[in-house]
Amino acid sequence: MSEKGVNILNRKANFEYHTDIKFTAGMVLKGTEVKSIRNGNANISDAYCMIEDGELVIKNMHISEFKQASFNQHETLRNRKLLLNKQEIRKIINRLKEKGTAVFPIKLYENENGYLKLDIGVGKGKKAFDKRDDIKAKDIQRELSKIKF
Repeated sequence: MSEKGVNILNRKANFEYHTDIKFTAGMVLKGTEVKSIRNGNANISDAYCMIEDGELVIKNMHISEFKQASFNQHETLRNRKLLLNKQEIRKIINRLKEKGTAVFPIKLYENENGYLKLDIGVGKGKKAFDKRDDIKAKDIQRELSKIKF
């Protein structure tokens, strides 16, 4: 995928969760939200996804107000509908029936057609020892990259 300027990552996602399945979803946004995201004024690190009335919704995603807009501002923390196929939503609903499963955003980007897309993951939360293993693996990789052969 060739991506344009927008590339907002949720760095907590890989640290907090084991990702089993990934989906790419569109989002229902207002004009000022799109402009603000293209300026890089969005945060998905505290966001999470839920099923409401058979639709997938992202909550707690912060998009700052667009400074140049007049009185037509958007709410910064409103719920935003995610656009997925029925089969994909059905897969997510079936996964969420398992205990400890969560749906979380991974990455917000602009695709080659200029549309804003959100990569979401479905998985289980990591335990403390899993997180320690990840930190240990990163430290080993860092040490190996310092050593020149």
